[in-house]
Parts: sequence; structure tokens; C-alpha cells
Amino acid sequence: MTQTWRWYGPNDPVSLMDVKQAGATGIVNALHHIPNGDIWSVEEIQKRNYEIEASGLSWDVVESLPVHEKIKTRTANFQQIIENYKVSMQNLASCGVNVICYNFMPILDWTRTRLDKLMEDGSLALEFNASELRVFDLHILQREGAENYYTFAEIEEAKNLFQKISSSDIQRISDNVLKGLPGSEEGYSMEEFKAMLDTYKSIDGDQLRSHLVQFLEEIIPLAESLGIRMCIHPDDPPFSLLGLPRVVSTKDDYQYIFDQVPSLSNGITFCTGSLGVRADNDLSAIFDAFADRVHFLHLRSTKRDAQGNFFEADHLIGDVDMFEIITRVIKEQRRRVIEKREDASIPMRPDHGHQMLDDLVKPKINPGYSAIGRLRGLAELRGLEWGINKMI
Repeated sequence: MTQTWRWYGPNDPVSLMDVKQAGATGIVNALHHIPNGDIWSVEEIQKRNYEIEASGLSWDVVESLPVHEKIKTRTANFQQIIENYKVSMQNLASCGVNVICYNFMPILDWTRTRLDKLMEDGSLALEFNASELRVFDLHILQREGAENYYTFAEIEEAKNLFQKISSSDIQRISDNVLKGLPGSEEGYSMEEFKAMLDTYKSIDGDQLRSHLVQFLEEIIPLAESLGIRMCIHPDDPPFSLLGLPRVVSTKDDYQYIFDQVPSLSNGITFCTGSLGVRADNDLSAIFDAFADRVHFLHLRSTKRDAQGNFFEADHLIGDVDMFEIITRVIKEQRRRVIEKREDASIPMRPDHGHQMLDDLVKPKINPGYSAIGRLRGLAELRGLEWGINKMI
């Protein structure tokens, strides 16, 4: 696997030299300062690329080239925004960046309710608590019709929890849901978020899935002609939130997308953490089904419970059998070598490390993207890959 590292640009508290010392060779990056829907110019891409290459690293993957909400809802000037997206793709290809990760999650990007769950060893982890999400929906956001979305027991539990939690917990939950976590496309005020929810009142899962396919039908032929590998990230978490449909959560979801737009340029970001949150997702089966179109790997593990809660576990612990996944990745890479594919080495990045050691006292970190937790994860994954390669 090509060992990469997500870097948030010049303002990231983790420097490019830190990344290099961690042992990664490639950077996963995006131009977060450019508003969603605007064109990424050649000049801006080159400027970032020069900075990365000057540190002896390479820009291997774009994460993400955001899909504007107007494209997801197919409203207003969405067609012009798709044309802008195509120009950005062309500009990236002209600068030698040819793997583009993106997602199609409505309004919210990846979602957690707590960023500092205390682990037994004193490190801090990201957590999603389903009960707290229901408190937000029913009592903080007070979404119209939310009570029809939950069982009586869930409604009563949320009511009781809301009466017990502190104002600081209410603020924490609201901030984590609305303001966006690192890499999220946008943050919202409560009023802005309610207005955004209104744009999805007439869009169910089938409609959103249709919009995704129509978007892919426009961009994938261009990607194929440019040699770009598009790779859609699964929903995180992989189920509906706040009444919003999510359509990239299961093997069947992916199968539908690839049946409609079968080009190998239409690929997957295989995120073991996101897909692994659902007990009914067989990660090995999903990888085997779409191995030839896995263009990017997010390797992390989560620990879930029967109530829909989960937290970020250490990379080799939790509900993901990382040995099985990396064994399959190695076999797929060997197959690609035989086929003389240019993408025989799949870019991988360690994802969502714990905040630990010196990162616990640093004045600024990006939750889930502090240095030392990901350094540990990369070292563990590198060692596991090395051992499997020796064994098979």
C-alpha cells in the first residue's frame, strides 16, 4: 500500500515534516479555502503541490473535492456547479493529481457527538452516541416531525436524558453536529441548518440515489478520459440521521451505483471504520465484491454496541478484522501487478487516531487528526502489512 497522511494545509498543526517523520510518503489534501462549488484553479493547485513536493512528499489523493448541496438536491444553478466541478477535475489532472475522494452525504459530513471520550489508557477518542443525537433532534433542534422517526422508548429516553444533561453538554452536542468536524464541507448555525433541512423535505432515499447517479453520469466519462479515479466515501455513520436519507452505506448501495455507472473510474474509498459501524456490513465481502475499483483506503476500527453507539478504537482492535482486510488488499495489489495496472499500489491512510501523549497538552489539534495517534496507527498498519507480505 502507498502510505499517505491527511494534511489540512498550511494551518494544520501537524506539519509536513511531522508527516515525513511518521513515515508516510504521500499527502491527502484539499483546497479548503476555496468555497464549495467554485473552481479549483491550476494556480491554486500548483501552489499547494509545490509546498507538498518541497517537503519531499507527493500529493497522492484529493480529499475531498466537495459535491455542493445544490448538486445533491438538483436545485438552483446546480448544472453550472457541475460544470465548475468538471473544470476542477481537469485542472487537477493537468497537475498530476488523479485520485479524487468525495462523498454524497446530505448537509452533514461525518458526525460525532463527543470528541474527547476518555479511554482506559488516558487517551481521548471520538464517539457517536445515538441517545445524544436524539436529544439534539427532539429537544435542541426540535425538528418538525422528529417524533415520528423514533420509537416510544427512544423518545422517552431522550426526554429523560435532556432533563439530566448540563448546558455545557447541550452546547457540546450542538457544536459537534452543526459546526462540522475536520474535513467537513460546511458548518451551520441552528437557523441555517433548519433551512437546509427544508430543502430535503421532498427528497427521499430513492430520489437522492437518482441524483447521485445523474451526477456520476456527467462526471465519470470525463474522469475516464482524464485518467482520474473517482472514489466515493461511505456515509459516516452509515445510516440516516435527522430524517436525512443516506445512500452509500451498504454493499447493495454500492452495487446499485456501479450497476448504473460501470466504468472503473467510478470507484470506492474503502473506509473500514465507516462501513464497520453497521453489524450487517460484511467488510470482507464488500471488499471482494468491489476490489477492482477500490482506489483509496481509510484504515481504522470502531467499536459499536447494540444501541447504535460507537467510538473510534485502536487501529488493530475493535470490530474490524484488519488482518483479513489487509490480506485482501495485498492479494488485490498482486493481481493488479500481473495485469500491469498503474494503480497496483493502493493509497492508504491511517484514520482517526486517538489524542495521546504530547498531543493531550497541545493548544491546538484537529480532533481525530492529531499526530501521535495516527503515527501509532500507521506504524501498526505498516507492521501488519509487512508481516502478511512475508507470510503469503
